[in-house]
Amino acid sequence: MNMLARRIPARRILSLVHLAAFVLFLAVPTFGAGQRDVLWNIVSTCIDTGSADYCARCVAPRSEAGCNRPCRNTTQVWAESKQFVVIRDRKMCGCEDGFVHGLALPRNRVTGVEDPGRPEGIWEFAWAEAARRMPENEIALAVNPKRTRSQDHLHVHLVRARRESLPTDPLRTARTDALGSVWRVAAGKAAALGWKDYGILVIKGPDTGFLVIVDDGSTERKFTKAVCFPK
Repeated sequence: MNMLARRIPARRILSLVHLAAFVLFLAVPTFGAGQRDVLWNIVSTCIDTGSADYCARCVAPRSEAGCNRPCRNTTQVWAESKQFVVIRDRKMCGCEDGFVHGLALPRNRVTGVEDPGRPEGIWEFAWAEAARRMPENEIALAVNPKRTRSQDHLHVHLVRARRESLPTDPLRTARTDALGSVWRVAAGKAAALGWKDYGILVIKGPDTGFLVIVDDGSTERKFTKAVCFPK
């Protein structure tokens, strides 16, 4: 053993130790990594705290439940009804005051923008909660296309718009007076462009009503303030 140590320089040994530590780090799963049903598990097992084994069976317990989990592994509920719930996105953990990123989710199983069962009421529910947290002219509601999302349970992002980045192409933009028509309006725009998979962004219109924007990429990443600089 001593002979082996003499043959290998100390710097090389240190490099090997760092490499082994990095490989071990990659091997340890993080919350939600590679799991496309995390949001559905939260909706189905974490919103109702009544079960006797709640802290054990819920992947991200509600922050008020006393399960002693870090911020990124807890659920903070902002609003809930029989049909929908709005929770804090874990991207908010460690962020400066004023940063907002929430998720509106249906409480029944809906995969995403491609699901024919997508509920019309989710847009109005999401907008009402967003309006409690930021001025309406800053609100962006975003749904990502299937190919760019990480979760297979429908979730509407409640974030601030980056209005300077918004597309002005009329082929991708439509106006509506009713949030309940967002799915229909977006589907019509996407069909005209020949898109079967698409993302949706909803913002306040320049005068009244709302603007519905479709994109073939992630509307959350392209057009909103989705992440923050940590404190």
